[in-house]
Amino acid sequence: MECTDRTAVATFFAAEPLVVGGTVTLSDEAAHHIRVARVAVGECVALRDGAGRAAVGTLVKVSRNSALVDVSETSEIPRPAPIHLLAPVADRERMLWLAEKVMELGVTSWRPVIWRRSKSVSPRGEGPTFQAKVRARMTSALIQSGSGWLPDMFPEATVERAVAAAPLGTRILLTKDGEPIAGIPMHTPITIALGPEGGMEPAERDLFIGAAFLPVKLGSSTLRFETAGVAAVAIAAALQATSRQSNV
Repeated sequence: MECTDRTAVATFFAAEPLVVGGTVTLSDEAAHHIRVARVAVGECVALRDGAGRAAVGTLVKVSRNSALVDVSETSEIPRPAPIHLLAPVADRERMLWLAEKVMELGVTSWRPVIWRRSKSVSPRGEGPTFQAKVRARMTSALIQSGSGWLPDMFPEATVERAVAAAPLGTRILLTKDGEPIAGIPMHTPITIALGPEGGMEPAERDLFIGAAFLPVKLGSSTLRFETAGVAAVAIAAALQATSRQSNV
């Protein structure tokens, strides 16, 4: 029986090109999951490459360190409207939680920002090893959510560098004294900047405001940065979806 999305028993990440008729080698982590979940050779599995391509295929071999899947069908998953996140370098576990949730919501890029107060946090999430952990957490969220796209990931940036790298479009700086986010017109692409634990310095705020970032608030209470990030991305995504529907 030919595999389809309806008959796939599990979904896995594939780092190799997904081509009909080709064979994909999955990672040792995927192979471990296959053994634990008792996915049998001959069963249908779904694949995602994180770059908008999905596939289904037949599991043909499982070993201790890898698994082979023969690809029988591929499809394209449209990329969500662009939302770029400037996340603060902060507590490691809270950054990982934020990365997981915004990936599920379809964020387009992830750029950690080194604010002045980031340097007082310990243990904080920074460096290549931590970036690999963020990537792994996002990949896991990609598989769990059935999404098609992994965010573009960038290394840590200074405030000045982050401002300079922000694309033109709607630029938002989350603050306690800004305008309510629901009243802000959203034009793609959207860039959302989150301040650090303890708040941003006036000079840092001025840099963003001088670069046409709009000060915006989510409500009357002070939110943790990870809560604010998830809420802002979710609102931005919903507003963009509503805008697209009204223009159809």
